[in-house]
Amino acid sequence: MIKKFLVERRSWILLFCFLQVLILLIGYLDSSLSFRSVLYIVFVFFVVFILFLVIRYNREASFYKNIEEWDPAVGVESLQESNAPFEKMVETALNQHHHFYKNEISRYATSVEQEKDELLSWIHEVKTPLTTMKLMIERVEDHTLKEQLMSEWLRVHLLLDLQLHGRRIPFMENDLYIEMVDLKGLLIHEIQSLKSWCFQKGIGFDISLEASEVASDGKWLQFILRQLLTNAVKYSENADIEIHSYQKNDQVVLEIKDYGRGMKEKDLPRIFEKGFTSTTDHRDHAATGMGLYLTKNAAKPLKIRIDVHSIYGEGTTFTLTFPRKNDFLKLTSM
Repeated sequence: MIKKFLVERRSWILLFCFLQVLILLIGYLDSSLSFRSVLYIVFVFFVVFILFLVIRYNREASFYKNIEEWDPAVGVESLQESNAPFEKMVETALNQHHHFYKNEISRYATSVEQEKDELLSWIHEVKTPLTTMKLMIERVEDHTLKEQLMSEWLRVHLLLDLQLHGRRIPFMENDLYIEMVDLKGLLIHEIQSLKSWCFQKGIGFDISLEASEVASDGKWLQFILRQLLTNAVKYSENADIEIHSYQKNDQVVLEIKDYGRGMKEKDLPRIFEKGFTSTTDHRDHAATGMGLYLTKNAAKPLKIRIDVHSIYGEGTTFTLTFPRKNDFLKLTSM
């Protein structure tokens, strides 16, 4: 702060030094003046000027140092009250900007909240005609056409479900209900919902569950499994998807392995980033880059660790490691 103060006042300092040099020059050239007396006067002026700078620094620096250390999140109320006219101008400007942006943020937050509510309302309204469409599709007698229509219906349903859960995730911790969940029941339910798509692509499932119960939130765990199974089906053709669970270090581990196209090693660190699809398969315009991002965000409050191993051209394995029994209290205390 001292260096900044001296830089700010360098014009004063340079002017003072120039005047002292001028006085010394006059004393040197004018023989009627005692040069030692002039030196003494210049020395006194320097002492007085240094004292003046110290006093000004103590008065001015405290205000600007307070601004430098100010945390905008606390608000302008924490700022030191100004005394000098220029300090009051700075304080007034900061107050005006703070209140302006505070009002703008409040306005945008209200607008975003309103749009979110409208989107959630729209998603719920669309679900009714979607259910009706499904009933109508089930009445189609042409089996091939029926499977094609059901596959397209499923895609729309999954996209709406993704949007719905994406809007709910920021408030997910308010919606958690931890209980012992039947893994097999959840998996069978999700596989049943994907059966038309699986039939169309020639995909089967090999399920082996040594550990069938986990402590988690059933609704959000179902969403996580839905995203992983959807990904496995989407990128597989004419192959089985293997699902296994087992106990390891008092934790339940669930593996979902497919034999689809896999992912390149350079893509693996980024697959959970928002909007990331792939650096190699840009032809896949159906990918949104949101499924795994939301899956990772949904897994964090549930203390589920998600690991992925993939070989390009051979397949991908997602591993879910559930929390230990002694973590149950931490989950229920949320």
